[in-house]
Amino acid sequence: MSKAKFAGLGCAGLGLIGVAVIAVIIAINAYSWYNSAIGLKENVQAQWANVESSYQRRADLIPNIVATAKKYAEFEQETLTQVIEARAKATSINVDASNLTSEQIQEFSQAQGAVSSGLGRLLATYENYPDLKANENFLELINELERTENRINTERNRYNGDVKAYNAHIGMIPGRFYASWFGFTGSPYFQAEAGSETAPVVEDLFN
Repeated sequence: MSKAKFAGLGCAGLGLIGVAVIAVIIAINAYSWYNSAIGLKENVQAQWANVESSYQRRADLIPNIVATAKKYAEFEQETLTQVIEARAKATSINVDASNLTSEQIQEFSQAQGAVSSGLGRLLATYENYPDLKANENFLELINELERTENRINTERNRYNGDVKAYNAHIGMIPGRFYASWFGFTGSPYFQAEAGSETAPVVEDLFN
């Protein structure tokens, strides 16, 4: 075999080695990216569970608030009924955390916004009932409601933060290419209905 052919085979071999090295580097990078994407997606799902949990805590408070209010405000049945119906609708909505969509989030948000609006009307109405405002049990329930509303706001913000991190990971190069290979898609942000981000202010109710 001539020296020229030898040299040609050597260059070809080096070329194949170079390609193999590049392929290994890409595979390692893709593997690392994939694991990070899985972790970030799981963060989104776990945080969504916290959002639902905080809203469930509010839903659990509503029957006690309504039951206490009924004793003092027998003429406000329509308001009470609206709150109970809004709660029933909100708690009936099931969101698949493993496949979050904008439509699911919007439906959930609208239902929870209706609950917030109903609670706002209820609390404004009972400004007219001094005995109810002086009821220690009712006051404690409203205090707990305020804490829960603050928790809801915190968990929503954390969820949106996790969504931002995940979406950035799969949206920036080279993640955009890996995302299409592995089937990753973006997660929707939580956008609260107008007014539902405002927690009840106990001081305004009881002063």
